[in-house]
Amino acid sequence: MSTQLSGSRHAPGRVDFGHAVVRVRAGRLRGRFAVRSAVTAAVLAGISVVLALVALTLGDYPVPLTDVVLALTGQEAGTANLIVVEWRAPRALAALVFGAALGVSGAIFQSLTRNPLASPDIIGFSTGSFTGALVVIIVIGGSYLQVAAGALVGGILTAALVYMLAYRRGVQGFRFIIVGIGISAMLASLNTWMMLRADLEVAMSAAVWNAGSLNGITWAQAGAGSVAIAALMLVAAAQSSGLRQIELGDDAAKALGVRIEPLRLGLIVTGVALTAAVTAAAGPISFIALAAPQIARRLARTPGVTLIPAATMGALLLLVADILAQHALPASLPVGVVTVVIGGSYLVWLLIHEARRRT
Repeated sequence: MSTQLSGSRHAPGRVDFGHAVVRVRAGRLRGRFAVRSAVTAAVLAGISVVLALVALTLGDYPVPLTDVVLALTGQEAGTANLIVVEWRAPRALAALVFGAALGVSGAIFQSLTRNPLASPDIIGFSTGSFTGALVVIIVIGGSYLQVAAGALVGGILTAALVYMLAYRRGVQGFRFIIVGIGISAMLASLNTWMMLRADLEVAMSAAVWNAGSLNGITWAQAGAGSVAIAALMLVAAAQSSGLRQIELGDDAAKALGVRIEPLRLGLIVTGVALTAAVTAAAGPISFIALAAPQIARRLARTPGVTLIPAATMGALLLLVADILAQHALPASLPVGVVTVVIGGSYLVWLLIHEARRRT
């Protein structure tokens, strides 16, 4: 195994580690990663772990941090174990894993379109996943796996519709976003109509779920979602090199031998599946996929959106939003309410920033 460090030099003997790249070679396996991106991701992951431990101490029954650690390591079998391991840990794990999934999904779509406004909640894929899940809930009252399947099918069908309507000898990013916004508005109207026609109890639970909530997350849901998301993350990692080439533009990617449309379709399916996995368990959690990749890009100072920093930033944002939703307000709220407030503010700033940059 061999490693090589390279970076831009601003003076003789000095390497700019902000743009340094490490190349790793082990037999036939080769890889490369930017040092600053790796450090940024590691710091964000460390902060997320610390905050997750703090979140496990908070609640109507406070648990000391030492008891939290003992419970997580299997050395505490009393009340603390019940509260920490059975009640609070699934929610903290879900916040981390689901936030990472949304961050990667947003990074995929922003890279594909080369537009910071592209995210599954803006271009309608989250709404389509919710539509599919809502049909299963209202029509057949399905189980968690059936709801998950409905969310995946709804998201993929929405993506296919947006792709076909936006395709004109290829897919241009701005057209893709505009078509997605239009489809999202239509599906939101359909979702409202279905909830108005549903039974009162079903409609009320669906309305709460529509806000995006981690309330009531169990180990079964957190575990199944984590396994599915981990598998999709591996698929996204395998597609990441092609994604970087697509960012150069279709002509440049074709010159490098990339099959543009099959790769783009595969990336869209991966991004939609990540969003659907989250939607099936927690509902459509808005704006994490929009904000996380861009904040991570600015922290890592990379020229484009990268997946690992986006994942760790998404995990941190959703965990912080969930802590605020549970403990910082007079009443506990669905986490989606907090992400909408934070993400809406970010969206306004992003629109102003982009308008100033283009003038």
